[in-house]
Amino acid sequence: MEIKGEYKIAAPRDKVFAALNDQAILQACIPGCESLDKLSDTEMTAKVRLRIGPVSAAFSGKVTLSDIDPPNGYRISGEGQGGVAGFAKGGAVVKLTEDGGDTVLTYEVDAQVGGKIAQVGARLITGTAKKLADQFFGKFAESVGAPPPTPAA
Repeated sequence: MEIKGEYKIAAPRDKVFAALNDQAILQACIPGCESLDKLSDTEMTAKVRLRIGPVSAAFSGKVTLSDIDPPNGYRISGEGQGGVAGFAKGGAVVKLTEDGGDTVLTYEVDAQVGGKIAQVGARLITGTAKKLADQFFGKFAESVGAPPPTPAA
């Protein structure tokens, strides 16, 4: 499944890029994130608790940053195991462009799920994934820029 979106953030591009690499900001913005531990400049481990339809699971996994191009963006990839609930993996290409004194953040998410989670139906999974992406990027935009932004798309 693919999800795309765009947010206008009231902050300079350098500040937005730095926030995308800030462990505390990322942990605060990831829905259901219980922990996010930095292993290196490009690798982190995470524990996230999510509900997708009737399935609730705690996922443990790894997050990797690649194609890093400061301050223009990067690719963030991750995969997690949710025990009997199944697995989730995917990534997002995040691009930052200047718009006056603001920054436009665009993202393209690609995700796959398997196991019990995959049985709840593609429409429910896609809807939940879009909601989670909007929650993350909306909260991120709000925490980095002021005043709170509105989705541009």
